[in-house]
Amino acid sequence: MKKFFIIVLTLAMAFAPISMLAETEHDGIEMSVSGVSITVVGGNVRVAGANGEVMEVFNLTGAKVATVRIDSNDKTFSLNLAKGCYLIKVGKIVRKISVQ
Repeated sequence: MKKFFIIVLTLAMAFAPISMLAETEHDGIEMSVSGVSITVVGGNVRVAGANGEVMEVFNLTGAKVATVRIDSNDKTFSLNLAKGCYLIKVGKIVRKISVQ
């Protein structure tokens, strides 16, 4: 009887659904709270809702390729970047972009 109970308990634990909770920070939540919007079309970057912030552009190796001060609520920049992937940082918000 003891062996039967151990086998049933083991099978029940093996097939029971497990739920786990993870606490993480998401920039997406901060982005909606702060109201900052980053839009990329071709080589143009439009930043809205980031008046007084600094926008930094990094390549994927981590080298800074551009720094721009945002002096209005809605600003569009024409970046002369080679084709590839870049990271844009405005305040605490970081987004990956692809220049075609």
